[in-house]
Amino acid sequence: MNEADRLAETVRTEGTRILASLVRAVGDLQVAQDAVQEASIAALRDWPVKGVPSQPRVWLTVTARHKAIDMLRREGARADKEREAVDLKELSTSDLPPDSVVRDDQLRLIFTCCHPALAPEARVSLALKALCGLSTAQVAAVMLTGEAAMAKRLTRTKEKISKAKIPYRVPETADLPARLTAVCGVVHALYTSGHATFDVDPCAEAVRLGRLLCGLLPDEPMPAAVLALLLLTEARRPSRMDSSGEIVALAEQDRTAWDTALIAEGLTLLEKSLRRTEGVADPYQLQAAIAAEHARAPSYPDTDWPEIVRLYDLLLGVAPSPAARLARAVAVSETRGAAAGLAALEGIDPDPRWHAVRAELLARLGRFPEAVAAVDDSLRGEVAVQERTYRERQRARWATRL
Repeated sequence: MNEADRLAETVRTEGTRILASLVRAVGDLQVAQDAVQEASIAALRDWPVKGVPSQPRVWLTVTARHKAIDMLRREGARADKEREAVDLKELSTSDLPPDSVVRDDQLRLIFTCCHPALAPEARVSLALKALCGLSTAQVAAVMLTGEAAMAKRLTRTKEKISKAKIPYRVPETADLPARLTAVCGVVHALYTSGHATFDVDPCAEAVRLGRLLCGLLPDEPMPAAVLALLLLTEARRPSRMDSSGEIVALAEQDRTAWDTALIAEGLTLLEKSLRRTEGVADPYQLQAAIAAEHARAPSYPDTDWPEIVRLYDLLLGVAPSPAARLARAVAVSETRGAAAGLAALEGIDPDPRWHAVRAELLARLGRFPEAVAAVDDSLRGEVAVQERTYRERQRARWATRL
């Protein structure tokens, strides 16, 4: 990371902390976001010339407050807005909230972004924008949509928060489980969104938010399970691509490249989470347990595939999904053979990933013409570049066996 990148990262990271506290001060997410954005632009313009201030957060906070005051006054002569501007102006740099208050403000912002009244895609988009400090273009890239469409979605989401009077607060204890599920869902969805164009790493952002959520709610089992799942998955990332950027299958990955520190942390978090639920696992705990089995295995053949099938059966009992059923079929093939894996695919709605798994199982059985036809089916529709390259490489290998 060069100096310019470090500067931009400082502004973005500090900006998300300031945003949380500024929302509390002005009571308006849009005004707070616009103020922080203008303060960030000013920092990126001035700091390379004048030098980074000794207290970057103080500089950004004061600048953002001045921007917010100007915006509130420009809205008109409404008395309540005028009072907000005056109250905000009276705050001095000595009134900067301590870290404990900032963490509470961040928690409030997380729960505001993840209110169950908002659609799942709206929660993820708003979280990317507000909690990760991404631009609208970057959010659009992560969510695989156009910038204009994303701008409209974000505007509609903020309008719904305003009109529905969604409170900027942490829910009461009795309401926490329902809202916490939405929050954890956003963090997990952010990780699984993978990499976007631009200089954005959603996986790293999800891990950062997962750590923040665990720190804010240390006694809740679900955030610990989500972070465990993310860390156990993230630990394998260094071996997922070769030097040319092409996918390396799990069976062929160099396990010595896996991050043992992340694995150890993930296993500890999973154990702690399970203790808090007395062994009654939720979907994130089960997914983390599956990831833990992969992380523990010294090699691909030594993986405890029967245990993974058992865990997928439990997962399908509490949170059935086509993705879980597909992954279970792969585990069944490793336990009972490719023919059993093909049988396990029956009844799952076909999509590109389903066709790709079927192609692999057909090839294992030596049914190469069918495997080639199946991989062709898997290449229709939206397929990531690296995944497309990997499947095309498989197709070329199988085509020589026709």
